[in-house]
Amino acid sequence: MESSDPTNRRQRTGDCTLVIMAKAPKPGMVKTRLAQCVPLPDVATFYRCLLDDTLALAQSLGNTEIAIMCPASDVDDLARLAGDVATVVAQTGEGLAAGLTSVFVYFTGAGRRRVIAFNSDSPHLPASVLRKAFEALATCDVVVGPTYDGGYYLVGSKANYPGLFMGDGMGTSNALERLLQRARSLGLSVRTADVFYDIDVAADLTRLAEELRVFPSRAPRTAAWLAQWRQAVEQLKPSLGDL
Repeated sequence: MESSDPTNRRQRTGDCTLVIMAKAPKPGMVKTRLAQCVPLPDVATFYRCLLDDTLALAQSLGNTEIAIMCPASDVDDLARLAGDVATVVAQTGEGLAAGLTSVFVYFTGAGRRRVIAFNSDSPHLPASVLRKAFEALATCDVVVGPTYDGGYYLVGSKANYPGLFMGDGMGTSNALERLLQRARSLGLSVRTADVFYDIDVAADLTRLAEELRVFPSRAPRTAAWLAQWRQAVEQLKPSLGDL
């Protein structure tokens, strides 16, 4: 497992590590379900905004190590985007389950005490939720942040538990329940963070646009991009119904 050069990375002195699960913002490779309503090059630009705001959210936590876990082919691109904010580490294997496994193998093996894997498309999450998730790891084996669609936007632990992510990962409709079942089978204690939403489909995009129209400071780069697309987003609403 390879990582970007950490010599220019901003050093932290605490025992918390936030690992962002990301891909390089390339057209056709990220947020592909949004292509039904947004052209692929613009989806890539939107994802870059999400990632930039997610890194800013991570920095706002203060005394927390920041890293990115990604496919090996994306390490160089993401290292350039992250600059000295985060270490970029190539996952072992393909797919999100392999990426999540790689997070805990790599970082708990390197002596990190509390590690949270966090998706790259929830920069509007209140920082307090992440702080509380790290605090929860003082009294449990695993912490998980559920999404409304049956997945999860974060998962954290203090150790590597082989098999915990077997076969699936964040974002699938039954990922949360399967994760909880495996945690129970391993005898692990679990606490949950607040239920939240990530950005997968047009309805999520509309919801995010409405939230950031009122509170743009929650994700300023993403809010600016959405402001340019507000008219298009408004045109989606009649077919999407109420959220």
